[in-house]
Order: sequence, then structure tokens, then C-alpha cells
Amino acid sequence: MCGIIGIVSSEPVADRLVDGLRRMEYRGYDSAGVCTLDDGKLIRRRAEGKLNNLVAELAANPAPGDMGIAHTRWATHGAPTAQNAHPHATDRVALVHNGIIENFKELRAELQADGRTLESDTDSEVVVHLVSREIENGSSPREAVAQVLPRLRGAFALAIAFRDHPGMLIGARRGSPLVVGYGDGETYIGSDALALAPLTQQISYLEEGDWVVVTREAAEIHDAEDQPVEREIQTSGASAAAVEKGNYRHFMQKEIFEQPTVVAQTLGSYLRQSDNSVALPQFDFDLSQIKRVTIVACGTSFYAGMVAKYWFEQFARVPVDIDVASEFRYREPVLEEGGLALFISQSGETADTLAALRHCKENGQTIAVIVNVPTSSMAREADLLLPTHAGPEIGVASTKAFSCQLAVLAALAAHMAVTKGLMSREEEQEVVGHLLEAPAALNAALDHDDDIASMAHLIAPARDVLYLGRGPDYALALEGALKLKEISYIHAEGYASGEMKHGPIALIDDKVPVIVLAPSGPLFEKTVSNMEEVRARGGQVVLISDADGLEQAGEGCLATIEMPKVHPLIAPLVYTIPVQLLAYHVACVKGTDVDQPRNLAKSVTVE
Repeated sequence: MCGIIGIVSSEPVADRLVDGLRRMEYRGYDSAGVCTLDDGKLIRRRAEGKLNNLVAELAANPAPGDMGIAHTRWATHGAPTAQNAHPHATDRVALVHNGIIENFKELRAELQADGRTLESDTDSEVVVHLVSREIENGSSPREAVAQVLPRLRGAFALAIAFRDHPGMLIGARRGSPLVVGYGDGETYIGSDALALAPLTQQISYLEEGDWVVVTREAAEIHDAEDQPVEREIQTSGASAAAVEKGNYRHFMQKEIFEQPTVVAQTLGSYLRQSDNSVALPQFDFDLSQIKRVTIVACGTSFYAGMVAKYWFEQFARVPVDIDVASEFRYREPVLEEGGLALFISQSGETADTLAALRHCKENGQTIAVIVNVPTSSMAREADLLLPTHAGPEIGVASTKAFSCQLAVLAALAAHMAVTKGLMSREEEQEVVGHLLEAPAALNAALDHDDDIASMAHLIAPARDVLYLGRGPDYALALEGALKLKEISYIHAEGYASGEMKHGPIALIDDKVPVIVLAPSGPLFEKTVSNMEEVRARGGQVVLISDADGLEQAGEGCLATIEMPKVHPLIAPLVYTIPVQLLAYHVACVKGTDVDQPRNLAKSVTVE
């Protein structure tokens, strides 16, 4: 969730630490801080709120030094104040932490009984005091860390600096990601390769339980049993160029408009246009023998999985279970032999999803992962890695990652049907042909941006909004409601259209807009009936459909949004566009922070 970075160098580090934080601000922006070591002193600067506040603090009170650590926070324990901001420090040790220390209360009580004063409300501060106490009792930094790590329960990535040991940092990971970067006469640690991209392309990924001693010349890695180990040094591929908005007002707007391109790039990795066939990466199991698919994800990725459930069952005739990752393990699911567990994640580091993945692996499931970061923890643990090619997504509310996930899921469902002998060669060519039409259809949907912007003021005053859809559009109704909640702070809920009369209709009055997602087709008449139920009670309907659907529905809507007429297979990709644009423009009317909504972060590495 939070982002951490450390640099050991012979040159000043403060500016580069801040640049690394800026590249990780999607991980959290409640507060930020740096700590450098200069002339035998730990110099700490912290600020509440977004990173620019820390920049201002550093301009007024610089932090000199050729080594240091830094942190951008998503608050877990303790309010987002300067006092609770990282780095936490004693006079000897400073530390930054991503994760949660689950047993911090008992450790805090122990430290207080030992006469130590803790200044913050965070769980993280106990770790710096535990390490500092060991140092004060005569331990070396290596010994102190080795003694403290086994005492911590929970998830963590740590970077620790020591006043009396210039030129050295210690990092550790359990449950949260941490990478080591190698430069010319300097070494780095960070939460991800993107943070280190301007500094180096040569990185190693620490594995679960690893800890590392970093100096200017080298990185000495130990595993969970404190044994020295080597971790492969590889080229990260993360772009060192700063991600810019260009002519767009927000990153989210830019990323919405990138979808035709990135969906085309993603489909290009899974479809052969020469013969209109699906071509997945190589893998070592027989997809035709899969008896059940278990899909696990969180948030927007979960809704992509909901759409895919329709595709897998329709095309491949394989039963599909789908779970929210945070609930999955705790209901003790029955995992049958021969099952495929499919995990969907933008970052590949989401703690709930990663824990569910490991649970499935322990229970004999074949693991497939759809992820936007092919070097992430989930990607490295997969039997079948299916990368999306969305590129960096800076806006916290996911847009292009979602549509690329849908593209991969459609290709996977079709390929499974082919391998099971349930889709003929002609049917496969037809499916691939429709998927290849998706980028052009997404472009056509984006042509209605101005129309959606002009009607956003009709939705912005609402306190509550409902979204309705049938079939795969039910999942899009849920996703549309989530987008509106995330960035406009309007309470919104998504429902299956037929469920409206089973309770939610009690909410309907002339102050509650109802957004209806309804491409023309076999289910359209039923959806129109649900719309009439809403309108009969004074509800204000916004209908999103194609020209045939809008004509069939007639007049009487508060507003309509016309989409291109497309095959039902790609309709979920196309209808993603208007729900994203509607949320975006409503948020703009309300003046909220579109790219960094309150209380949210992108890479959720805590449970």
C-alpha cells in the first residue's frame, strides 16, 4: 500500500528519494517523509498530506546526506498526520515500512513497560524501537534485524538506516514486495521497479522472508533462515521517463482515452490475425482437462472476473466460482482436484489476492494470473502468466487495466473452449474476428465524450445513484457504481436489472438517477420493463444503449448515451467507456480529486 525507497550513494540523495516517491504516490498520499544521514546525524523531514507538502518542507529545511530512506503513506494505524508520517526514528535508527504489524499492541506494551516512549499511533514505530533496543544492547545492525524480524507478525517491507553505520541500509520483506537495484557506486531498495527506473534497470526481486544488507558496492541477501542467498539480477524494463498527462486534464482521462490502443496491444499478444486464432503463452498443463475454474480478485478486477464467468461457462462449459479475495480463504472453499485458480490483479501485489493464490497452490490448484506487472509477486508464482499490456496506470481508479483484463479473459475463455473441443475452427475465427473489432468500437464509444460531459451536471447533484444491467452488464453496473463512488464520492450501487423489484425499488424517487446499461438484443425487452417500473415511480433514467435500443425504448429518459452496435462478446469492453466517462465528468463537475481520491491507494498490499 505505502511506497518506500532507500539509496546508498556518495552523492546527495534527497531529491532522488523524492522523485522515487513521486513515482509511487499511487500507493498512498496521506503523508510523506525522508530521513538522510549526514555528519553522524539522522536528519528527518516529514509532512502531512500529498508529496508537494514534503517538497515544500525540504525547500525550507533541506536534508543533506549521501544515503537515506523515504516513504509515501496510505494510513492504516493512526490518522494521516505529520506525527504518524514515516520515517519513524530513535536517535540511533530510522525506518520506513509498507504493510501491517499485526502483533504491534503486545510489542508496544512490552516497549512501554521497558520505559520507552513511542511518539506515534502507528504499528510501524514499534519496529524501529525493537531494532534500536537491540543496538543499544550491543548488537550489530545485522544481528539486531535478525533478532527482531522473527518477532513480527503480519506483512512488511522495511528499509532501515543506522546513525552509526553510514553507507549501509538494511531491507526486509515478508508479504509486501521489495526490490534491490544496482547502480554505479550506489545501491537502492524500493517497493517496485518503477520507483527505481530513473536510477537503474538492474534489479533483483527479494523473495518471501528475505532480508538484505545494502552498501554502495553490493547487496548481501539472506533468506528467511538467515542463510546467504543469490537472487537473479535482471533488467526491469520499467520506463525511466516520467509519466506525463500530455494535453489531458487528468491521468484518468488520459488512461480512458488510451484504451483502444492498449486493448489492441493486449489482444495482439493473444490473437493471431493471420488465421484468426487464439495463441496463449506456453504452459505445462493440459487446459482441456480443467474441471472447474475458481476466479479470485478484488475491486475492479473482481468485476472483470464476473464478466469472465459468463464467457467461461458459455464457451467452455466449465463451472466457475468467483470470490472476493478478502473472503476467499476464510470460507474454507472446496478446491477440487484438476481445478484452475485464476487470479486477476493490476499490480500483482494485492495482499488479499496473493494470500488466496498461495492457499490455492497449497491445495493443488493450477495457478493462472492476469496481471499488468509481469515481474510482480503473483506473476512469479504462476503456472500460466497472462500479462495485460495496459502500461503504467497512474490514476488510482482503474480504467485501462480493466478493459485489458477483459480482453485477456475473453481470449482465455475462447482458447479453453477450443481445447475442450467445444468451439469449432469456424467459431473460433468468428470470436477472434469480433475481438479484433474491439479497438475500433472503443474509439467509436469515445466519440461520445462531449455528450457525456454535457449531461454530467444532471448526475452531480444526486446523493444516490443506481446502476442496472443484465448478464455481463450486471458486472458493468457494479463497476460503474464503484467508479462513481471512488472519484465523485456519490453513493452508488449496482444491481441486476431483474432484482430492482426485490427491494432497491424502494429507493426510487425523482432525486435518484438510475443508469441503465442495455445493449439491444434478446434481453433488452426485459430491461425496458424494469426501466418502466422505475419511471412509473418518478425515477430519472439514463439509458446507455445502441441506436436500435434507444429507438425501441422510446422517449421519457432523463438522458441517453448512444453506443456503437457491437457483438455481445465485446459489448462489456465497449460499455466500459461510458461508465468511466460518466464517473469522470461527474467528478469534474463536483471538483473532486480525480486522480488521487480521498482514502484510496492503488496497490493494496495489506489485508
